[in-house]
Amino acid sequence: MTTFAPLLPVPTPLAAAASAEHAVKVYGDGLTAVRALDDVTVAFEGGRFTAIMGASGSGKSTLLHCVAGLDTLTSGKVFIGDEDLSTLDDRRLTILRRDRVGFVFQSFNLVPTLTAGENITLPLALAGQKGDADWIDNVIETLGLRDRLAHRPSELSGGQQQRVAVARALANRPQIIFADEPTGNLDSRSGQEVLGFLRRAVDEMGQAIVMVSHDPLAASHADRIVFLADGRIVDEMRHPTVEAVLDRVKRSGE
Repeated sequence: MTTFAPLLPVPTPLAAAASAEHAVKVYGDGLTAVRALDDVTVAFEGGRFTAIMGASGSGKSTLLHCVAGLDTLTSGKVFIGDEDLSTLDDRRLTILRRDRVGFVFQSFNLVPTLTAGENITLPLALAGQKGDADWIDNVIETLGLRDRLAHRPSELSGGQQQRVAVARALANRPQIIFADEPTGNLDSRSGQEVLGFLRRAVDEMGQAIVMVSHDPLAASHADRIVFLADGRIVDEMRHPTVEAVLDRVKRSGE
């Protein structure tokens, strides 16, 4: 009698932490109009690390800023979870970004007069919230900042400042973190350190992260890479390696 191996369960698709549907972004008008996003539909899964790559002017930062609610679309829709950002007024959009979204930028954006610890909890303090003390303590421990909490940004290295920025983004347990070239101002060692912490935030904390990067080594830390060209998604790579990303970039001439 023929026997069959038991069927393996089909993995449940992860819900989208953020998404865009037929996103179009046009800057200017008439002959000077620039179509930065051209009918982009994409979903960024919860609990996954997604990188966005493309040549300069491909639309990668525009896509991140629009999905994060920092810029508005010309047409189309963007969602954080199932919340349609186009239906929110300025006040509700500000609250959503504060409570459900984290940001990490190339320039760190720390307040120079505050300590590292105060910078980490600043968004919560501005919202009149204390946050989850155990969670914040875990973030500080994971990012290796325990002995740097009393230091001001000027007393920290670039890598340490960016780790503080990552901790600040994680402090309120956001639904998703958007990172725009987070290692762009760091030396290679500090950059790899920060990328390692972002990777741990996904693997150990279940965080969703979307990162714009032009660096194949940085992008190889992601679970998935979305490639843009001329405002459109032209390719996608799952489980990338440095070699595969370098080959893809070389073939595209980016």
